[in-house]
Amino acid sequence: MTPGGKRVVMVAAVAENGVIGSGPDIPWSIPGEQAGFKALTMGRVLLMGRTTYESIGRPLPGRTTVVLTRDADWSADGVLVAHGIEAALAQADLLDGDVAVAGGGEVYAAALPFADEQVITEVPLRPDGDAFYPVFDHAEWEESRREHHDGYDRVWWQRRDPAA
Repeated sequence: MTPGGKRVVMVAAVAENGVIGSGPDIPWSIPGEQAGFKALTMGRVLLMGRTTYESIGRPLPGRTTVVLTRDADWSADGVLVAHGIEAALAQADLLDGDVAVAGGGEVYAAALPFADEQVITEVPLRPDGDAFYPVFDHAEWEESRREHHDGYDRVWWQRRDPAA
């Protein structure tokens, strides 16, 4: 959760070998998968890294975008900028909608300790790449839902209650 109590949801497409990207590109194209991403993130605060944002090239409609970057001079029209995960989540607290974390690998790793849910599109490929989804302890998460699609599965993981 954010400091103010908003839910943080990690949304990612992940290959069998953990790859999520190759340079600024996604190393696959699966019909319908991008529409699922849109549905999962619409109306939320979209948190992403600078490289991910630049690969998209524009703010996505229906979502407020917060770009996480170490570059103090970086800016882009139509997006908010943060220079650390705590600052990004604090900005999100002031905006409408829960937080959807959309990559890349470093942003996912930084956001994972704050995440309440992960929605992972499991891609049955083993492509080369240089960006990876962080390994997470499955004992801390419970698979709550799985949808089978043509060419991929979409899996919802909920963080387990540590008191349970």
